[in-house]
Formats: sequence, structure tokens, C-alpha cells
Amino acid sequence: MASADCLEADGIALIRGGRLLFEALSFRLEAGGALLVTGRNGAGKSSLLRLVAGLLAPDAGRLSNPFPTALLAGEQALKPDRRVADELAFWAGLDGATPEAQAAAADAMAVTPLLEFRCGQLSSGQRQRVAIARTIASGARLWLLDEPANALDSASEQRLLAAIAAHRATGGLVMAATHQPLDLPGAGALAL
Repeated sequence: MASADCLEADGIALIRGGRLLFEALSFRLEAGGALLVTGRNGAGKSSLLRLVAGLLAPDAGRLSNPFPTALLAGEQALKPDRRVADELAFWAGLDGATPEAQAAAADAMAVTPLLEFRCGQLSSGQRQRVAIARTIASGARLWLLDEPANALDSASEQRLLAAIAAHRATGGLVMAATHQPLDLPGAGALAL
């Protein structure tokens, strides 16, 4: 029986485009926990995150996610002609984030100096930091992170890891699909 305070998958399977990505997949993630999802390109890592986010349904098995959830997808969904401040306010505002939470998230990922820039002016790493700040500001208990360290320099990756650690310390949960090693102490591993 699923607990109201854990993310749990029991024997899930997913078929996309007529191809079985995974089957009989089971895992459990509790408050403060982290799960690193690894595997080759096309193995279904991003699809698994979308399934957990509720954007896809499993073709078999049972998935229970009782948490408000934020998905950091590979595509950052930032409009190039809009200011960073406007994009952050729009997306975080959809989640009910206060201006203070948005400012704290911008500070956490060092994007405050970029707030007046248009998103199209940003480098790949800067866009990724803005997207991570949006995830932080969301207030979601479960963070689903798809290749979160992509395009980040080492200082920005350290900011990401610090944000994840702070989130977990308050009972937040993190599930990250990655090809790069992420230093998440005590994280479980799920290879697809």
C-alpha cells in the first residue's frame, strides 16, 4: 500500500511509439530522498520523469505520486524575446510562488544579474540556471530534473547541488535523470 508521504512505483511499464522502454520497474522515494536515473540515450529516462510528473500514464503497473511536482525538462520553455524576470515571474507565479521566493531562487542560481536580459541573449548555461531557479521557486515538494547539470560550469553545478541539498534537508524529494555524475549523498540508483 502506498504511503501518502512517498513516491512509489510498482511494476510499471511504458511503451512509446510502439517500443517498450521499460517494464517491471519498481522504486520508492521518501521525504529527503534522491534517486539518480541513468541509462543510454533512448532508454526512457526522460519519459520516466514525464510519467512521474503525470504527463504520461504507465502501460502496466502502479504509480503513486502524492506530491506537488516540478519538472525541469531538457527544453527550458523560455521565450527568447521576454525578459528573464518576466519569464521567472510567469512560470513561478503559476505555482503560486511569492516574489520573495522568486528572488531567493534567482539568488540561489546567481541569475539576479540577468533579470533584465532577454532570454534570447543568454548562453545555454545561463538559460539552464534560469530554469533551475524556476524549479526552486515553484515550492514543489518533488523535483524531477532531466539532465540538470547540462551546460553548467563547475560553479553553477555547485549551486545546483547546494539547492538540491537544501531542498532535501527540508523533506523535499529529487529524482534526476543524468549522464553526468551528480554528487547526491545517499541517493538511490536506478539504471534503465
